[in-house]
Amino acid sequence: MNLPRWDRLLLNATLATFGDAPSCGTIEQGAIAMHHGRIAWVGRMGDLPAAPATLATTVLSIDGALVTPGLIDCHTHLVFAGDRSHEFELRANGTSYEEIARAGGGIVATVKATREASEDALYAQSLARARTLLADGVTTLEIKSGYGLELETERRMLRVARRIGRKLGITVRTSFLGLHALPPEYRERRADYVSLVCDEMLPALAAEGLLDAVDAFCENIGFSREETRRLFEQAQRLGLPVKLHAEQLSDLDGAALVAEYRGLSADHLEHLGESGIKAMADAGTVAVLLPGAFYALRETRLPPIELLRKHRVPMAVATDCNPGSSPMLSLRLAASMACTLFRLTPAEALHGITTHAARALGLTDRGTLAVGQPADLVVWNARQPAELCYWIGGGLVHEVYVCGESVSRRSVSRCWRNAS
Repeated sequence: MNLPRWDRLLLNATLATFGDAPSCGTIEQGAIAMHHGRIAWVGRMGDLPAAPATLATTVLSIDGALVTPGLIDCHTHLVFAGDRSHEFELRANGTSYEEIARAGGGIVATVKATREASEDALYAQSLARARTLLADGVTTLEIKSGYGLELETERRMLRVARRIGRKLGITVRTSFLGLHALPPEYRERRADYVSLVCDEMLPALAAEGLLDAVDAFCENIGFSREETRRLFEQAQRLGLPVKLHAEQLSDLDGAALVAEYRGLSADHLEHLGESGIKAMADAGTVAVLLPGAFYALRETRLPPIELLRKHRVPMAVATDCNPGSSPMLSLRLAASMACTLFRLTPAEALHGITTHAARALGLTDRGTLAVGQPADLVVWNARQPAELCYWIGGGLVHEVYVCGESVSRRSVSRCWRNAS
């Protein structure tokens, strides 16, 4: 009998496959094989087709350690220049996020710093943040633009996002967030800016292959439903999927709007009503929960978790890594916060950073431990899935594999897939 010869076989693992919601799909005394960058076999050790030494070039026993799919951070603003620690101090002294934004701080402050940064400087700052997420187990990452608010800086941000993916060998999905804030030079020409974003910036960036999706900030301090609809119509013409920052500070019925376009996700959602939830359920739109922003802004209104459960809307969890409202660099901490602050179960939170996060990015080839999936996985200094939410901070990662190779030893150029 001709047996496969795998590249690597991990034995004595506790596997969290996430193949069976709502459980974690845990397999005790498991084994997982990797070959040519993909998962080649997964199951119980007792079901292996032959002696381990005959099956793989490298065989490692990991003494019961937990193995999960690589984590997926489906909402970040990771590429930016500068920081806004002074705004953190203002909020700690009682100034609201909205007050800071209306006084010229907030997003606009980061826009100024980002516009002034060279591409190499922006890349160096942002790569460091991406490395931190990777060290915490993130192997797939979404990065939004939106701190340029003019074509050249938006283009520069998106090029940096692509460079990060190539450098680290991870999957980076990009989202164009031109309707993020009104730039100062368009303060009295709002309609002109919306036209610029929809009619010039979006088509140009799409033509350059820099975009995987289109996003907007639909909010009283952001953009209206009508302005957002115009953007979505253009995205639809260009064949790009949409997503939306919705119902964070008020209910503008943005979730229903993005669902109308069968959008990938509606994100934040603290003020989401049941009609929006029903629309999301009908459209298959994922709810992305962002507990870091909830925490940093000292919000008190919780997302409607019970209604999302009732209508079976999949709930993803993300860091929302950004310089103002969520300077968070640990997706595992976001999952822990989702349990403590939003009352998700550990299994719900962990599905939120694996299977449901993949869905929020329109990806169907990751988020579980299954044959044929990319061999992106994490070996943890933990024994049970709930430990990933239980520990608040600290380094739990033992090893991260991307494309079947340890990130500490792997040459990015050998990765089998295009890391874009």
